[in-house]
Amino acid sequence: MPKKKTNKAASKRCHVTATGKVLATKAGKRHLLSSKTRKQKRNMRGTKVLGSAGQTRTVRSMLTA
Repeated sequence: MPKKKTNKAASKRCHVTATGKVLATKAGKRHLLSSKTRKQKRNMRGTKVLGSAGQTRTVRSMLTA
């Protein structure tokens, strides 16, 4: 049986912490920034923890090879 491959799109966007949480980069900071407020742009910095168990389970299954 062949090995399961890592989903490369998911691996570039998310990573799993040591405790098993999935961190993802926030969306919306690539273009059209002049129309967004300073507060919106500030809140898009960094990463976020994926909240629902379904999202976490799906992404973790894509990342584990």
